[in-house]
Amino acid sequence: MIRRRDVIALLGGAAAAWPLAAMAQQPAMRRIGVLMSTAESDPETQRYIRSFQQSLQELGWVHGRNVQIEYRWGGANLDRIQIYATELVGLKPDVILAQTSLVVAPLQRETNTVPIVFMQIVDPLEGGFVASLARPGGNLTGFTPFEFSTATKWLELLKEVAPGVARVATIFNPVQSPQLAQFRAIDRVAPSVGVLVTRTGVSDPADIESAVSAFAHGSNGGLIVVPNPVTIAHRRQIIALADRYRLPAVYAYRYFVADGGLISYGPHFADQYRQAAGYVDRILKGEKPGDLPVQAPIKYELVINLKTTKALGLEMPSTLLARADEVIE
Repeated sequence: MIRRRDVIALLGGAAAAWPLAAMAQQPAMRRIGVLMSTAESDPETQRYIRSFQQSLQELGWVHGRNVQIEYRWGGANLDRIQIYATELVGLKPDVILAQTSLVVAPLQRETNTVPIVFMQIVDPLEGGFVASLARPGGNLTGFTPFEFSTATKWLELLKEVAPGVARVATIFNPVQSPQLAQFRAIDRVAPSVGVLVTRTGVSDPADIESAVSAFAHGSNGGLIVVPNPVTIAHRRQIIALADRYRLPAVYAYRYFVADGGLISYGPHFADQYRQAAGYVDRILKGEKPGDLPVQAPIKYELVINLKTTKALGLEMPSTLLARADEVIE
């Protein structure tokens, strides 16, 4: 016969065990590090992050419930980025999302084991980040923003909208990982369109001011603004200088044109950040980054600013307007 106090003790023990069983069934909290080379205040960067977060949630990863996301913002400051790279690796995350080579290079120095999904690295192979695009090997994989032939499109667009351009300065950041394939593509096309191309490295606002001002002293000039954390962070300054000196300029990203730039041709990055969430999900579920191929964009968009066209005294060809994905008036 089971006595009443034995039943109570049995029930009490079972009740005490229930919380332990429930705790055992809870999924372990995973940790994602995010290191952006741009500033937290940059609205375009925030749009990318929202796309990444939304896609993660659709895949079942909810911040605070089963995943902890640690964000750091470099603001194109190399010293700050290095500090954050060390800090994030020290947190022992399961995977890190990293924007541009300014971020990936210091992370690569900090760890060869923590999986890293990179974004916006133009040439990850020549930059030494992966062994191959199809099978990256090691602890890195990710998404590249351009096919190299895109760079020739920038020059062709510049000549199409401003046929009189005979000199072109490519504005880039010399600290960025090698972008030689892009430059080589531009150099190959330049003679056929009658343009002399020079490479103009800039690292800060003072560099940008002096470089563009000096280039503008010559005639028949135009700009190709190569995307990187410096040109992105100081895009309004570059756009204002192009306007001041009446220099037709081609950019890689739509938001340059939305801010007053003339014309852009480049990828839709929000889509790539959604895809990056898929890679993060696969790594969290056990796949190795070295087995995931580096991916290029599947869509490019052409954006034109008609107000800037008129301010520069240009006539936008009707054939170009017909091809545009968006015309800002």
